[in-house]
Amino acid sequence: MTDQQKIPQATAKRLPLYYRFLHNLHLQGKNRVSSKQLSEAIKVDSATIRRDFSYFGALGKKGYGYNVEYLLGFFRKTLDHDENTPVTLVGVGNLGTAFLNYNFTKNNNTKIEMAFDADKEKVGEVIGDIPVYHVDELEDRMGSISVAILTVPVSEAQKMTDRLVACGVTGILNFTPARISVPSDVRVHHIDLAIELQSLVYFMKHYPMDQDEE
Repeated sequence: MTDQQKIPQATAKRLPLYYRFLHNLHLQGKNRVSSKQLSEAIKVDSATIRRDFSYFGALGKKGYGYNVEYLLGFFRKTLDHDENTPVTLVGVGNLGTAFLNYNFTKNNNTKIEMAFDADKEKVGEVIGDIPVYHVDELEDRMGSISVAILTVPVSEAQKMTDRLVACGVTGILNFTPARISVPSDVRVHHIDLAIELQSLVYFMKHYPMDQDEE
């Protein structure tokens, strides 16, 4: 397969979107799909889709489009969907509880296995089949889990991050407004819902949907 280091990050971020749509097509019994159909469904222009796919070699045929089953298998392997990825969640507030109840039900290979919180009233609960432990047990229970979701108060974000990193976590999905510091070998994706909402409103006002976007 093409060296993934050469694939632009923007392309990499679209791969799960392609995979989800192809999975739905497969469930519907569809055998093939064109870049135009993909474009209309996921709101990414056809040229961008063709360019994204070109990084992985010849995935389709001119005049035929793309074989859904082949693409689905290809992107499943590319995204490591054949590997199970256990996740831990730290912070069982309103947002954390919502994650536990949802627990990525559309993706059977990525699941929250355990949760931690400092509130003794929440410790011992089972939410969405996920046990909630006290944060004092973090180091004893983490095991080999390398991915964490952080939904703690801002004041606790860096301290919990340091503890997670010390446990061997190398990927953190940070839902706190804090810009946490991590070693160079740890990847953090910051998701600030307030900023995302402000960004949405700004784009609604200044970038009409009839303009092409990549």
